[in-house]
Amino acid sequence: MKRIIVLLTLTGLFGCFENKAQNSSSPTYGYNDLKPTRTQEQVEQFATQFLSYHHYQKFKLDDDFSSKVWDNFLKDVDGGHSYFLESDIKSFEKYRDGIDEDLLEGDLTAPFEVFNLYRKRYKERHDFIMALLDKPFDFTTDESYETDREKSNWAKSTAELDDVWRKIVKSQVLDLKLSGSKDSATIATLKDRYKRWEGRIAKWRADDVFQSFMNAFSETIDPHTNYMIPSTAAQFNIEMSQSVEGIGASLQNEGDYVKIAEIIPGGPLFKSGQATKNDRIVAVAQGENGTWQDIVGWLTDDAVKLIRGTKGTVVRVRLLPGDAPAGSPTKELRLVREKVKLEEAVAKGEVVPMKKDGKDYKLGVIDIPMFYRDFEDARRGGDFQSTTKDVKRFLNDFKAKGVDGVVIDLRNNGGGSLTEAINLTGLFITKGPVVQRRDNNGSVDVESDTDPELVYNGPLVILQNRFSASASEIFAGAIQDYKRGVIVGEQSFGKGTVQQLVDLDQFLLAPRTASTDKKPAVGFDQKERYGQLKLTTEKFYRITGNSTQRKGVSADILLPTPFDPEEMGESSQPSALPYDQVKTSDYEKTTVINEKILAKLQEKYQARLKSDQELKQLTDDLAEYRKIKDITVISLNEAKRKQERDENEKRRKAVNKLSSGEKDEKEKDIILTESERILCDLISSSQK
Repeated sequence: MKRIIVLLTLTGLFGCFENKAQNSSSPTYGYNDLKPTRTQEQVEQFATQFLSYHHYQKFKLDDDFSSKVWDNFLKDVDGGHSYFLESDIKSFEKYRDGIDEDLLEGDLTAPFEVFNLYRKRYKERHDFIMALLDKPFDFTTDESYETDREKSNWAKSTAELDDVWRKIVKSQVLDLKLSGSKDSATIATLKDRYKRWEGRIAKWRADDVFQSFMNAFSETIDPHTNYMIPSTAAQFNIEMSQSVEGIGASLQNEGDYVKIAEIIPGGPLFKSGQATKNDRIVAVAQGENGTWQDIVGWLTDDAVKLIRGTKGTVVRVRLLPGDAPAGSPTKELRLVREKVKLEEAVAKGEVVPMKKDGKDYKLGVIDIPMFYRDFEDARRGGDFQSTTKDVKRFLNDFKAKGVDGVVIDLRNNGGGSLTEAINLTGLFITKGPVVQRRDNNGSVDVESDTDPELVYNGPLVILQNRFSASASEIFAGAIQDYKRGVIVGEQSFGKGTVQQLVDLDQFLLAPRTASTDKKPAVGFDQKERYGQLKLTTEKFYRITGNSTQRKGVSADILLPTPFDPEEMGESSQPSALPYDQVKTSDYEKTTVINEKILAKLQEKYQARLKSDQELKQLTDDLAEYRKIKDITVISLNEAKRKQERDENEKRRKAVNKLSSGEKDEKEKDIILTESERILCDLISSSQK
């Protein structure tokens, strides 16, 4: 989005809010009905029109869109079908087709009515659970529990919902019991947990309801568009600053859990190699011997206060892996807090000796955790740090040491600087287009490498996985399109969109450029803050014209994977923007990689799949995991549940060697070593 265009267009929107008085009120705690503020009604109306004008996707505000927003909101409020009754849901149907009009008119009646009833239902559940925990459970009966409540119908009666919650609580008691907790401690932990949850709901403010509804709306447009209330925006800006103190993770709430949203490369959690995105933190302890604090049901802000601390001190966390089947045990991590500087997440290179088919090889391996660039130093003309500079240094060192080929490891690289993705590609080609960008007006720009220097022209393998995204996909896609190297691993994530952060205060409180008196827009109070919008403004396209959106970059050699592309990645999101194409750029392919070479590499890899014991075991483990990972019914019989847990944990540990991105030696043996074997085969083919 070009800022000048935004400003010129917005002058036509300000008139919608003139002569409307501000009536902001302070939040109150308890179970009195929450009510929207005038500021929230203004933001709803403004954000709706702003997104209609400036989002990449031209969406239509109609009954179909309204229905999708409504379903998203109900899912956010009670996705587990555990609080509302069927009669409650039917009473809300009157709002389904009118959300589009409400958005345009700044009417928040519907979401606040839903949430106010939800809080009453929550209080009823809390009272029932506390009474239930005073009674003993029989774990010898043969009954089961469906953990995925989204598949279940809404309860028709309070008695039916009571039975659902009896099983939920019984399952939680059994989990703690199997983890070694004594009966008295188990009941105390759960009572404390549910008291905390109840207090959390009682403390919800109108802001929280508003943000939830606005995101149900924005994420109906696409999964990367969202709205942040002022307090959330402030926290986001802190996390995106130059340094983060603690364990090196961005956290967010998901249901009753505090989830790891991102792991910052170079931080303690990243270095541990024992956690992955979407893992849930269920307990925290201070120091080597501190008491465990259960944080299930905590708000992220409160959890962060426990996790952050003085540099050099120890914090322990218990994680429930994000890919763990229902009823799995937690794992414990010991971490030393650090002040994590994002610029420390730099590329690392090493020379690896390898023997294959009686021949000795020297391979250069470069691990790139993210695409980084010190823009401030670059603007000043200083000797700034960047991915391209670091990789170029490694490549020159490799050439001096006589390496036979190079592996670039992009696993779990979620992207970063577009400039660096383009410049990095330029190290392996003479010059030419690298990526295309199309904006919401349909204009297409081609981003090219203009430096004719070719730093490395030898055999090249790019290793990626399902979590390689955005800038990683631009680089890998260009290498593949130029036939410059071989892509190995899994299909990449498929994020082919660009987002821009918009501070609403800058638009709603800044002097109006079209006004002679330079006053802020009428109706917007200077004392208020209006939050931020993150919206999708562009799409990326490969030089072939194919979008990386949804499809990502397909591996030339597909290694064993636990993921179905439709279950993980961009294509798994219902509102993800569609795949499409633009015209092909004018570029010249190299003759380094051709179909004959790829067929030979594939043939040798398939032979190893049949003969290499580690590859065979990994393939078998993943096949077994795929069979059971969607099982959501668990036993409430103690003996059967213990057996389920043991079997699931064994399978999960086997899969984690590949799927979690852990940097342990075992993973290196299985994954990186196989990519190195493929590189050796490529070197051999190139020499013939």
